[in-house]
Amino acid sequence: MRDKFVLTEATLSQLLFQYPVVHQLPVNLQHTVCQTAVFVRLPANRILFREGEPSHYFIMPLTGSVRVVKPEMSGREIMLYRTLPGDSCLLTVSCLLGNQTYTARGIVDESFTAVLIPKPLFIELITQSDLFRTQVFKYFSERLTLLIQLIEEVTFQKLDQRLASTLLHRGPVLHITQQQLADDLGSVREVVSRLLNAFKDLGAIEIQRGKILVINRTILQQFSVIKRD
Repeated sequence: MRDKFVLTEATLSQLLFQYPVVHQLPVNLQHTVCQTAVFVRLPANRILFREGEPSHYFIMPLTGSVRVVKPEMSGREIMLYRTLPGDSCLLTVSCLLGNQTYTARGIVDESFTAVLIPKPLFIELITQSDLFRTQVFKYFSERLTLLIQLIEEVTFQKLDQRLASTLLHRGPVLHITQQQLADDLGSVREVVSRLLNAFKDLGAIEIQRGKILVINRTILQQFSVIKRD
């Protein structure tokens, strides 16, 4: 991966703010992190990782976000989850601990910065620090729960219910195109556009260029069954 830099004082401050557990590591491990970890900056739409690639780093996002998507045979993609500052990527942890390759793709949503912990150091931190290990598995458990919830939604919910849940959770203002929303839901733009227009006709939302406004949550709640993160 290109665009990697050594850690600066400013980066370390960001890291400690987003991941306080680093400050609680034994002094020798803190020193190793400062000497070994690297800082990365990536522009929007850059691929962070691809299917079939091994993971060489534990990713600790500082700014921006990464959406993790699973491509379908049809060429469409379904979004599994987003990794935000302070989060941990479920697939990355799984790959690092299980010596597996990625089974999905990570795409930068917004200008993205992160601290990368090389795999040998990550394993050392997991092994030697109870606090770090507990924090990593806490992230892992939370993300796995959300992933199971997504499977339930895709399996048992209709698209209008999933769309209503997404609008409720991410509103009242969604700065997103209809194509991006369709990609997130694993659908096609034409279907999502039709449902959005139906919600608009009911007075639940307003549709503007690159933006959707939620103006009546009660109407959307009548369609929504499961609220998702």
